[in-house]
Amino acid sequence: MKRTGPSNEITRNLISELKKRANEQKAPIWKRVALDLERATRSRREVNLSILSRYTEDNDVVVVPGKVLGAGSIEHKITLAAFNLSKSAEEKLLKAGCKIISLLDISKESPKGKKIKIIG
Repeated sequence: MKRTGPSNEITRNLISELKKRANEQKAPIWKRVALDLERATRSRREVNLSILSRYTEDNDVVVVPGKVLGAGSIEHKITLAAFNLSKSAEEKLLKAGCKIISLLDISKESPKGKKIKIIG
């Protein structure tokens, strides 16, 4: 059986845009994120805030090619681009002063993907 990938049109457009950006900029980070997003929803990464807090420092730029969940807390400011966020995770991140942006926006801001951590 052949894999068909995500059926959501928005997700498919995001994946193709990230792949295009990876080829244009010679930035393998965006191709890796795109490949992670092509996975089935149930096998995408899920990351708790406690993990983000443990593996990041103040002012880090982080990409999560999956869902960020609200278990735990974060005390420092980061810039986060994630495919999906739980409501509680979003509230806690905003309360901590973190910046939340879309995956497409972060790929535009940092086309080469320098100084970006993939967590999950």
